[in-house]
Amino acid sequence: MSYANIATRKEGAAYIINFDRPEKRNAISIAVMGDLIAAAEEADEDAGIRGIIITGGYEFFSAGADLNDAQALSNPSETLAYLKRWHKLCRTFEEHNKPVIAAIEGFCMTGGCEFALACDIRVGAEGSSYAITSARIGTVAGAGGTQRLPRLVGPSKAMEIMFDADPIDAEEAHRIGLINKLTPKGEALAVAKSMVEHYATRAPLSHAFIKHTVHTGMQMDLVSSLDYESFIVATIYESEDRREGIGAFLEKRQSKFKGR
Repeated sequence: MSYANIATRKEGAAYIINFDRPEKRNAISIAVMGDLIAAAEEADEDAGIRGIIITGGYEFFSAGADLNDAQALSNPSETLAYLKRWHKLCRTFEEHNKPVIAAIEGFCMTGGCEFALACDIRVGAEGSSYAITSARIGTVAGAGGTQRLPRLVGPSKAMEIMFDADPIDAEEAHRIGLINKLTPKGEALAVAKSMVEHYATRAPLSHAFIKHTVHTGMQMDLVSSLDYESFIVATIYESEDRREGIGAFLEKRQSKFKGR
């Protein structure tokens, strides 16, 4: 399927989604959100796809929200509807059954950074930079940044980043855990693709259940989350993939998972 604001392609086990608005520095508009959600649904339907990679290319990831959309908001109800679109976008990828990796080169700002925070893993290249700049324009991060960032880097560091509203470099982002991997400049996408190829050797049901259990369990107290984990494990133990995986291990052969 072709899209107006993004380019998609399948390479091996990876489904690559490339922001394609260079003239807008890959700003995320309402139309872009629709394309991204549709692409996520397309990836979910293809069993051969084992991971999604979001990238903006080699110059920049995303400048953030398209401020033309934001500037057009004229009342609280319109603003809430707009923010719900953002939350739907981020949760679509956060709750996707397949691993989602953001491969980041160049700047990753505000809404673009908030979207990257909703991905499972962030691979950032040397020279990339990260910021939530809402305090510069008199707003508050509204695409989940106030909640996802402190869960990654801790409340105090998250507030420092948002209070400053200035970019941090890739080395600092890696040190504090905002990005998972730091790569040489120009190598973020290649590293992300190698990660997906490795994930393709693992059980797809395990990936889906891991994501679901982590995100749901983090909203619970520890005792409840451990009980929930046990329920999920008991469920997946009934799967064909579990029998195949343990059988392959005992027989010292490569597993052949089917996602069932």
